[in-house]
Parts: sequence; C-alpha cells; structure tokens
Amino acid sequence: MDVSRARSDLEGSRFGRVTIVDETGSTNDDLARAARSGAGEQVLVADHQRAGRGRAGRVWEAPAGASLLCSFLVHPALMLADAHLVTTALGLAALDAVESVCAVRLGLKWPNDLVAVDPRHRDRKVAGVLAESILGADRVKSVVAGIGLNVNWPRALPDELAEISTSLRHLAGDRVDRTSLLVALALGFDRRLSEAESSDGRARMRVAALERSATVGRDVRVVFTGRELRGRAVDLTDEGLIVIEDEARVRHQIAVGDIVHLRPLGT
Repeated sequence: MDVSRARSDLEGSRFGRVTIVDETGSTNDDLARAARSGAGEQVLVADHQRAGRGRAGRVWEAPAGASLLCSFLVHPALMLADAHLVTTALGLAALDAVESVCAVRLGLKWPNDLVAVDPRHRDRKVAGVLAESILGADRVKSVVAGIGLNVNWPRALPDELAEISTSLRHLAGDRVDRTSLLVALALGFDRRLSEAESSDGRARMRVAALERSATVGRDVRVVFTGRELRGRAVDLTDEGLIVIEDEARVRHQIAVGDIVHLRPLGT
C-alpha cells in the first residue's frame, strides 16, 4: 500500500493520521490502547493480523496483503444510546467505497457484515465490521471501529470457504487497488460519521441503509440478550435498530444481536 498517497489524499479529514504496518496482533486492540492514552482520531492499517476477530470473539484471519484490514479511532459527538451508529456509518462507507473503486455493489447484512448476494440468493461474506466503544458518563468518548475487507484473495478458494465468503477480486474480475479503497473508505466514513451526529443525518443514513439492506424483507432468526426470536425483518430505525415482526405481528426493535437469514431475498 502507498502510505504517502493515503496521507496526502486524507489530509484535512478526520483521518489525516495514517499508519500502515506489515503485521500486528489486532488493529482494534492497538487503537483501543491508543484511545485509553488519549490519542486523537486516526486510522491504522495492517497487511496481516495475527489475532483479528469479529463479533463475539470470532477469529478473522486473511492471507497477508490480500485484504484491507484497518481500524479507525474516532471521537464522535454521540450519546451513549447512539454508539452503535458508528458500525452503521462504517458499513455504509464501505459499501460506497467498494462501488466507487471497483463497481461492485454489495449488501449490508445487519448489523455488521457486507455480503454479496448471487442469483441463487446465497449470502457470501465480503467484510465484517467490529466497533468497540469507550464510554463516558452520558456520551461516547471514543470508538474504535475495525473492518476486515476481502480484497485480492487467491482465485482458487477451498470449496467450504467459497460457499460462504468471496472477495472483491472474484466479484470484480480483477485485482483492486487497496490504497484507493482505503482512501475512499476513510473519506466516506468521515462523511457518514458527520451524518450520525445529527438527526437529519441519521434519517439520511436510515434511507441509505434500507436501500442497501440484505436483511430487511427476509425471514430471520436473531439471538440477543440470551433470547432467540424468529420473524421477518421489516424496517430499520433512524437509530440503526432493526425491526423484527414475529408470527403474532408484534414488532421488536433490536439494537444488538446475531442474525441468520432464513429466507432467500426476493422470494
């Protein structure tokens, strides 16, 4: 990756401070330590992570140099209840960046995955977002938001992996410039964070998230706070919550949970 170009293109944004390393344990862990020391907003990129993880501690590891593995340290003007909007903001920024750089249109599987949906309606994961907050008394102090985006994976993938995951190289038909992708992602995240900080902006984010949702309209099973709920995902709120309608037509708003799609999109 071209760190000089990234720094030049991001100068004047929240993410003018760019660090790129060959390898680390976890970019999220590194920036979480920096946040506790009072560091300013920045982005950290690694060619390889030894201990990258997803939600609920799931391991996320990619071939060295084949993915965009990065974390952003931000200090958003958000109340505690709105901290999860950072995940939505980064997810939307990633969708926009991918489409602008390599003309690939992905969907957003609530709450934190970017997926490719093929004609057989299989969701294949392309990226995952993990946001971890440092909270104050009534406001968010800092958020570390990380993303692992499959970019230039090898053309031949094991069958068991190809069934559930893919990369931008496979979808676009050619290699993708990771520096251009990083710059587009960071600038888009800067813009989406500004939207998250205002009520009008959150309404615009909801419209964008609904348009790109791979979950709304699907029958789903969601596990949250020790419960399991089955129903249809019918809406998103301005605050980024997903609305699930159960068999009794009761609607539930859920802020955090794991979702399994039970029904192919469009059927």
